[in-house]
Amino acid sequence: MARLLFLCASAGLLLAAVAAIPPPEEAARMARYVLHSCDWGALATLSAQEGLRGRPFANIFSLSDGPPGPCGGSGVPYLYLTDMEISVQDLEVNSNASLTVSLAQTPYCRKHKYDPQNPLCAHIIFAGSIVKVNDSEADLAKKALFSRHPEMESWPKDHNWFFAKFNITNIWVLDYFGGLKIVTPEEYYSVKP
Repeated sequence: MARLLFLCASAGLLLAAVAAIPPPEEAARMARYVLHSCDWGALATLSAQEGLRGRPFANIFSLSDGPPGPCGGSGVPYLYLTDMEISVQDLEVNSNASLTVSLAQTPYCRKHKYDPQNPLCAHIIFAGSIVKVNDSEADLAKKALFSRHPEMESWPKDHNWFFAKFNITNIWVLDYFGGLKIVTPEEYYSVKP
């Protein structure tokens, strides 16, 4: 196992040195690349809160599709949630949501001096729903999240944290000029980042 981790880490360093962002004609691969490169996203729900009921409400959440590096990405956005959080309360009423992740949070856009709104600073919009993971997937979610967000392990136990995933139904990719590209979940899960 240690040898496999070493090989993955070595491959990751080598790929990072020579790999480039996927080309615009590979939208599904771009979506996987962006998600795997990001540690957080903006989750939008329909508010169930008094005074905001039925209105869009966006909030930032840490996420992960697997440990960093080329050997870890599943494409599934995992989250660590508590019912105490306002957006999770919205999801208990209506589990439908959208999730936006952007390369603006990585060095890529800063290096190229791309404004976060510039299409070349790729961002992906996922639509779908949030679901709690089952027991067989909990270990995978835990490994994915805690490898990127080690602080999570020490969060207060009395908050009743649980692992969830974003169940993707629709994907839009904005990574070049000319508008959004639509990627199906089947296309998305069939490629590697």
